[in-house]
Amino acid sequence: MKKVTLLIASLIAIPFLIIAQENEKSYLDEKGRKQLCGTIELALLENDTTYSGWYKESQENYTPNISIIENKKDLENMNVTIYLGTWCGDSKNWVPKFIKVWDQLGLSREQLDFIALYNDDERYKQGPNGEEKGMNIHRVPTFIFTKKGEEVGRIVEHPINDLETDLAQIAFGIPSRPSYRGANYLMKAFDEMGVEGVKENFKEVVNKVYRLQGRSSELNTLGYVYLRSGEIEKALTTFYMNTLCNRYDPNVYDSYAEALEEKGNIESAIKYYEKSLEINPKNDHAIERLASLRIEED
Repeated sequence: MKKVTLLIASLIAIPFLIIAQENEKSYLDEKGRKQLCGTIELALLENDTTYSGWYKESQENYTPNISIIENKKDLENMNVTIYLGTWCGDSKNWVPKFIKVWDQLGLSREQLDFIALYNDDERYKQGPNGEEKGMNIHRVPTFIFTKKGEEVGRIVEHPINDLETDLAQIAFGIPSRPSYRGANYLMKAFDEMGVEGVKENFKEVVNKVYRLQGRSSELNTLGYVYLRSGEIEKALTTFYMNTLCNRYDPNVYDSYAEALEEKGNIESAIKYYEKSLEINPKNDHAIERLASLRIEED
């Protein structure tokens, strides 16, 4: 009788185990919408009605010009890891188009891996098992091309030229420099020198970042990637650089203040929230945080 009871309990537990495993691949965002996370199969995007609508629409509206990729055989020896967000407009646009080009070239889908990242305050552009760690991911989608385990090129957020031209250049071994050169340079500097090394060479690094960066959102996004992953010193350094590179943008001071607040440096956080309000007196976030911090001080 005991064995029968255990067998029944095991059979009952199996559906719950399957549900738990499925749930590990998805989560509900702040608006209650189901989003994917972690290593996923392409079939989810193609067949799950939560995602298949935008997936098919993107492909239907795109006619690849694969004739310009004359060296497609060079792509046969490459693997591509695709970091995406099912919440991200650029991912919804470019991932389906990339798959359409890949299929029309006659390349194997076995060469492709898909990793979906979170988008919330606790896990901003992170995977459930740290799949993005060490890969310098700060924008999605990011397509990383590797050959024999070595990176040979990447496409960050969107093509530099057009998708086919960028693929042809990667195949030839002469990839275009990806977008967000300032953020990419800073991430590499952190990797090679560490936070203390970047601080020791701060003037040189910030001058290079200033010359390479585009809009202030470039470093701001990177700063939040570090902040949400618990790398507070990298976040603080990145946000502070952004205040130097974009002195007249109120948002950069607001973001730096937020990181300072999380660090526990309340006096400095107040200072930078006030700086943000000097430029934009209607910054609701800064107004709200200042009121809260001053109440706490009293």
